[in-house]
Amino acid sequence: MPTLLWLRRDLRRRDLPALLAAHEASDGEVAVVFVVDPALWEGAGPVRRAWLARSVQAAREAYDGRLTVLHGAPIEVIPRVAAAIGASSVHVSRETTPAGARRDKRVANALQDNGIEWVETGTPYAIGPGILTTGAGTGYKVFTPFARAWREHGAPSPAPDVDATWLEMDDDRHAMKALEAAVAADDLPQLPDAGEAAAWQRWTDFRDEAVETYPTDRDRADRAGTSGLSPYLKVGAIHPRSILADLAGEHGDGAEKFVTELAWREFYADVLWRAPRSAWHDLTHSLDGMSYEQPGPLFEQWTQGRTGFPFVDAGMRQLLATGWMHNRVRMVTASFLTKDLHIWWPHGARYFLDRLIDGDVASNNHGWQWVAGTGTDASPYFRVFNPITQGRKFDPDGDYVRRWIPELRHVPGAKVHEPWKHADGYAHGYPEPIVDHAEERRIALDRYEAARS
Repeated sequence: MPTLLWLRRDLRRRDLPALLAAHEASDGEVAVVFVVDPALWEGAGPVRRAWLARSVQAAREAYDGRLTVLHGAPIEVIPRVAAAIGASSVHVSRETTPAGARRDKRVANALQDNGIEWVETGTPYAIGPGILTTGAGTGYKVFTPFARAWREHGAPSPAPDVDATWLEMDDDRHAMKALEAAVAADDLPQLPDAGEAAAWQRWTDFRDEAVETYPTDRDRADRAGTSGLSPYLKVGAIHPRSILADLAGEHGDGAEKFVTELAWREFYADVLWRAPRSAWHDLTHSLDGMSYEQPGPLFEQWTQGRTGFPFVDAGMRQLLATGWMHNRVRMVTASFLTKDLHIWWPHGARYFLDRLIDGDVASNNHGWQWVAGTGTDASPYFRVFNPITQGRKFDPDGDYVRRWIPELRHVPGAKVHEPWKHADGYAHGYPEPIVDHAEERRIALDRYEAARS
């Protein structure tokens, strides 16, 4: 009998354990599907939809055009299709996000009621969430011991390639129209090439050309010092296990630091799996008494990159223009929203998720909590990023700011971080600061003390 492979956050063909399991369980034919779920599709921002649509289109090519795109609620679509083709089993990569796990449980129950086996093989992570535990049998709450256990455990070897016979089915016209509309939407940012081949090209370019300087360049917003892999990891066009296998034997500082960053991604996934509520609520209770402002005009100016603080504004405009933001600048912009504008972190996290092509709820939302002081391994609330000194440190010549803020391209060097000190800093329409950072820092610390007491 044929089997059905349902792709979600694993839009690739290489190193895919669920595909291997589907092939081994079949009589030679495997049907491969992706489901455009209206509940998720319509709730996502246009940038997320466009990147996912392009990734699905690229995956269709990887599957020789035999990846079928369907439309509808998975609880209805998957059992119907599995029954129609006479599938003995449905195969997936295990989903560990709260919403994904709830969806899969409902679909699995519906299939099993019809005598169709539900098989979960692998996850989007090198070591699946929930596997690593402390000596007491609990999950890790701090990154450093988690990373140590993660390295000691080690990732499994990549899954072998599969030469399957694809069972051809008809695409759903509603699904195809949804993909076409997403990639043709107006005002989309400049998106990178999508798909498995593009992911591997990006990885090999980084490995060969930039991994050695990664420890020093990764925080420099003015340099291309990061891997650029996060959008591909988000949709599963490349698996972290494949990257780790490709790095085997590399022990330089750059390789070690990059592996540590992969561990951060896995740590946050583990935290979310163990504490699903932390997706949109404070993980810890240390700031339960904190008072916050509601989003208003200042929030809108933050989203538009018009706060009057160049390093913050450059990051927000990079996000609008490309669907991505440098990680160091993410921390600075998040600090500005939570501690200069005193707005609760979920408002910023949701805005980011709607616009980031690498928007992953575990990494994004727990990264925001790290800055806000409410998460595990949190940056202390009283550590308030100064947007001026951060800019001077991580964009010392001002090139990053000038790239994204044309109104300041006439301001030379590091002076661009303080246009109010330049004779004609505001000559081309750049806004003045919307708040006094020193004063807002004082207010933030006062609120912190009140919350503690």
